[in-house]
Formats: sequence, C-alpha cells, structure tokens
Amino acid sequence: MAARLMWITWPAFLAACVLEMLVFALVDPSDLAWSGQALNWSRQAVYTSAFFAFWAVSLGACWLTTVLRMTPQEVNDACPYAPDQRPEGCPGR
Repeated sequence: MAARLMWITWPAFLAACVLEMLVFALVDPSDLAWSGQALNWSRQAVYTSAFFAFWAVSLGACWLTTVLRMTPQEVNDACPYAPDQRPEGCPGR
C-alpha cells in the first residue's frame, strides 16, 4: 500500500513542480484578478495555493491511472472481511 501511495504522490508532486514553473514563468501573480477585481494576495500565497491546486489535479490523474492499471485479479482479491467471516461470493472464502 505504501508503494502504491508513492506511485501516486511522487509523480503528482513532480508534475505540480513543472506546472508551477511553466505557469509562473508566463504569469505574474500580482497581475491576477478574480471576478474582475484584483486578487489581493501576496506572491507567496498565490504560488503556494497554485502549487497545491496543481498537485491536487495531478494526484487525481495519477490515482486514476493507478486504478485503471489494476488487473482484474487485484480488484477481485480485495475483500474487507476476515477469512472466516467472509460472506458468500467474497473472494478467498
């Protein structure tokens, strides 16, 4: 489970870093506006919130890739019950 979590978080972190560099190489945080009004955040607040937004989107994409990569055997072997308490039809009964 820890390895799978790293499969998701590490590539998402790297993707968020690259997106942060690309976006803010072209966009000045002090020029940003929301609903026609200037966004009165510090540069650091904009960089931080944008990084976490990029990371969240990248986490979603990496999670979806990991889920879609699972084999039918991996999906069907998952049963949350102890072996002696598994209901009929639960794998490993």
